[in-house]
Amino acid sequence: MESPRQTGLDPAETTFVGRSREVPDVSFRAFLAGRGAPRVHWAAPDGLEVVGAGEAARLTGAGGERFSAVREAGETAFDGADAPEGPARPRFFGGAAFHDDHEPSPPWEGFPPATFVLPRIQLVRTDDATHLTVVRADGDAVAAEADLEAAAAEIDDLPAMRPVEDPPGVVASRRTTTEQEWAEGIEAAVERIEAGELRKVVLAVALAVTLEEEVVVSDTLERLRRSYPDCFRFLVQPTDEAGFFGVPPERLVRLEGDHAVTEALAGTVARGETPEEDAALADSLLGSEKLQHEQALVAEAIEEHLAPLGDVRVAEQGVRKLANVQHLHTPIEADLDGDTHVLELVDAIHPTPAVGGLPPETAERVIRETETFERGWYAAPVGWFDTDGDGEFAVGIRSAVAGGRRATLFAGNGIVADSDPEVEWEEVGLKLEPILAALDTDDED
Repeated sequence: MESPRQTGLDPAETTFVGRSREVPDVSFRAFLAGRGAPRVHWAAPDGLEVVGAGEAARLTGAGGERFSAVREAGETAFDGADAPEGPARPRFFGGAAFHDDHEPSPPWEGFPPATFVLPRIQLVRTDDATHLTVVRADGDAVAAEADLEAAAAEIDDLPAMRPVEDPPGVVASRRTTTEQEWAEGIEAAVERIEAGELRKVVLAVALAVTLEEEVVVSDTLERLRRSYPDCFRFLVQPTDEAGFFGVPPERLVRLEGDHAVTEALAGTVARGETPEEDAALADSLLGSEKLQHEQALVAEAIEEHLAPLGDVRVAEQGVRKLANVQHLHTPIEADLDGDTHVLELVDAIHPTPAVGGLPPETAERVIRETETFERGWYAAPVGWFDTDGDGEFAVGIRSAVAGGRRATLFAGNGIVADSDPEVEWEEVGLKLEPILAALDTDDED
């Protein structure tokens, strides 16, 4: 296993010092546009939004112990830190690949099996205020104060709003899986389900896109925010080569103290063109034996993974409506026993059957045998953790990796015994639409 590490630093010999102040609200997109990699952007539906740039430290890891290794290195790095608390507190941002033995290759250059960056400069927006935080790794508090003054002066020069540039435009797009390959893969998976080898597997497609202009991810995320305000938004860009971004509807887990929040999101139908049609489609979702089975598998698996850690409560099922699709949704909460780091929960839950399958080992083997592309960070945990081990992670779906004039989009569907290849092909296309529309000039409002 590759050892977790901080780029250029020994966590055991590093003392982080952070300083913060409240600043006027400014355009986060303008902040990102003026910064090189590494860059991060995180926005949660509950109002927390963070952008960060530069690198005070970086942790990476690989193999089956990657999350625990990064957690231990992060705890060591934060030990003794002189840093602000509250919304302005420093956070490591990053994520991991779907498979723990991931090897970076196109389009995933620069994305190791797991990597988290502690930004040198961080802007945090809540419902109440905007805070600027700077972090140094050398323990120099005087220099940190000077850094804060310099960064605040830069922030003062940023506009409160920044016009959104036109989308780059799509020249060509191609699914890396043909419809025939898709049908054959689903039929083979269904045979395994009927034979008792599998209960469910999620199969995905990739869409390779050539753009007219270079993509500006911060503007793409703003267009996505306008269409999908109730979704997470994220950008993780470890290097200048490419960034991974998306608008996932699904929280993997959030931890505050000893209270964890997660959810089961599975089963999909389109939105209706009229309120009556929309309600009828929602009713069909609730009444579908296939989709109810698919969703129940996810909820049961999450509950099973969390049960050894504390008291788990599963709420009543409902329907989550997004701009172009609606999903079955079951909120899940847990009160945990003892000290728990959010990465321990990530390790326990990922991959849920909403993106992997059951049993997990068999599903992973089927995914590798069937899919015609490398998942990379698609459908994997993306998020942050802080000095207390609290944090929040989304599932990296409704996502793309992009750099220059190229982007690769991803989407997947849960396959169960009565899955129909043609229906699944159409549904996976719906899930590609959000990112594709945000990139293409033909889809402008």
